[in-house]
Amino acid sequence: MGAARSKPDAPAGRHGRGHARCLRVRDSHSTTAPVHASLADLFEFTVPPLELVVRGTLVYWFLFLVFRFVLRRDVGAMGITDFLFVVLLGDAAQNGMIGDATSTSDAVVLISTLVCWNFLVDFLTSRLPALERWMQPPRLVLVRNGVKNRRHMRREFITDQELEAKARTFGIDDLRRVKAMYLEADGEITLVPVDGVQATKDATKGPRP
Repeated sequence: MGAARSKPDAPAGRHGRGHARCLRVRDSHSTTAPVHASLADLFEFTVPPLELVVRGTLVYWFLFLVFRFVLRRDVGAMGITDFLFVVLLGDAAQNGMIGDATSTSDAVVLISTLVCWNFLVDFLTSRLPALERWMQPPRLVLVRNGVKNRRHMRREFITDQELEAKARTFGIDDLRRVKAMYLEADGEITLVPVDGVQATKDATKGPRP
């Protein structure tokens, strides 16, 4: 009689084991689901792509105008204030471009926008001389026959100490031995010594005085 009562329990046990296996399968799927969801979030746009293009375009051209018409050209190594400005400017520009974007796709669209504008500007300036003259600042004469051009120096905020320090990098300690000194479009200083004077460009750079 006891054995007869225990027989119906066997099917129930098999059913219980099958139910446990189903629960284990469900648990495995539930643990992998967040992984797939997080990977999908990497490539899902969190900001409309057109908004990213507009943000990147506005920030690119604003910074271009600032560096082209407002800031001075660098005539030496980067000083403390210059370094601080670049760091803060980069952080502010990043916040303005990214906004609420967090995914990889957002970053790809934004970087592609900046790359395209940079390529387009380089391409057009190389093909259109008139545009190149507007996009790049002109070459300025800082010294002519040993005489400083004060108007150009004030325009670029160049001090006497900076000018004389740049002349010394060419091995010239007296501006009367300089036939011409120019501030080029890229901020580099070029020097033409008077006849018979040897000028040697020093490759080492230190902080601006």
